Amino acid sequence: MKAWIAVALGLLLAACAQTPDDSLGREAQSGAGENPRARIHTELAAQYFLRGQHAVALQGLEEALKADANYAPAHNMLGLVYGDLREDAKADASFKRAIALQRNYSEAHNNYGWFLCQRGSYDASLAQFELALTNPLYASPERALTNAGLCSLQKGDLKAAEDYLQRALRRMPNQPTALLALADLHARQGRLVSARNLLKQAAAVSELDARGLWLGVRVERQLGDRVSEASYASQLERRFPDSEENHWLRSGQYDQPGGRP
Repeated sequence: MKAWIAVALGLLLAACAQTPDDSLGREAQSGAGENPRARIHTELAAQYFLRGQHAVALQGLEEALKADANYAPAHNMLGLVYGDLREDAKADASFKRAIALQRNYSEAHNNYGWFLCQRGSYDASLAQFELALTNPLYASPERALTNAGLCSLQKGDLKAAEDYLQRALRRMPNQPTALLALADLHARQGRLVSARNLLKQAAAVSELDARGLWLGVRVERQLGDRVSEASYASQLERRFPDSEENHWLRSGQYDQPGGRP
């Protein structure tokens, strides 16, 4: 799955790494008066998007908006699709339209925030995450908190990053993306034992990706545990042979950063 995408569809379609929500805004929609054709086409488009079938997803969203031009979740999904296609002006306009139609649409605020973060607009991004968090009906605030932590980490504000990530973990103690991000942060700060423990906790919940395994290699190398270092390295070589992290491993570039979003 794309690193772009966050966690899940509104109807609990699983996604991967933290970042935007593919959910359909149920926390702000009562469902009464909702156009079922618009909803069904939007949900199908989301499925195609997760499979990387952008053209089919766009066709579905076109049908959704024919059924209801003001269906906010369809505009939110358009933002995700256009963002993934790097059609930034269209993505920006789509997210803004979704939010204009539904002010308390936390998923759209979260998605727009991540889009802005990935384009380097950190302050504007964090403002969107905060708007997502103001909605008391937001079912998954740990998503926006984790994304705010990741964006603060990209910005280089380690204090804010730790605050957001700790808040996310208070809400969902085993959120794997927050655990991995906090492990990265602690490794940067030289808190290696804490980074090791957070990585183990994350690995117990979900398989580590290449970034997490590379971070494990580097942490254990600095701690002097050659057995654990070799274990992480073996998993990285076996599961992600073509990754940038495995290239760094093979060439001994241990100063390359690990675990960053």
